[in-house]
Amino acid sequence: MITDIISEDDRWRGLGLDALAETAARAALNHLNLDPGQYDIAVLACDDARIATLNADFRGKPTPTNVLSWPAWDLSAEVEGAAPDDAPPGSEADPESLGDIAISWDTCAREAAESGKSMPDHVSHLIVHGILHLLGYDHVRDGDATLMEGHETAILGKMGIDDPYRDD
Repeated sequence: MITDIISEDDRWRGLGLDALAETAARAALNHLNLDPGQYDIAVLACDDARIATLNADFRGKPTPTNVLSWPAWDLSAEVEGAAPDDAPPGSEADPESLGDIAISWDTCAREAAESGKSMPDHVSHLIVHGILHLLGYDHVRDGDATLMEGHETAILGKMGIDDPYRDD
């Protein structure tokens, strides 16, 4: 298993987050030509109250959000639109941690309903999004956002999930 799920909210169990996160992690790492067996990721499945506290503590924003990530390393590219540095590989016997992700049930459910997406598809997108952040991708600068969103769209497409950035 690449993902280690820590669930603080029982609603996540009914969704099958374990399988969704594992599938999303494998798809993201395979897309970037990284061996999934060499890495692990901790995922905190929580609610809006918990993620708002985390968002306040780590980003100074005391509001809920859909997903947060804490990369093990700063792999970000200095040049806008350039690929981040490669994550150092672990091994099958001793996988390297890419970092931690937290995801909120309440915000994810609200966003999925508002956008007419299924909850599993939306959560899969957010897990992929969080993993890309762990790998040094970002969306603050336009060139970086274009690169990150292109990867998200390609990964999700391989998973049979529609482009989350397409306006219909």
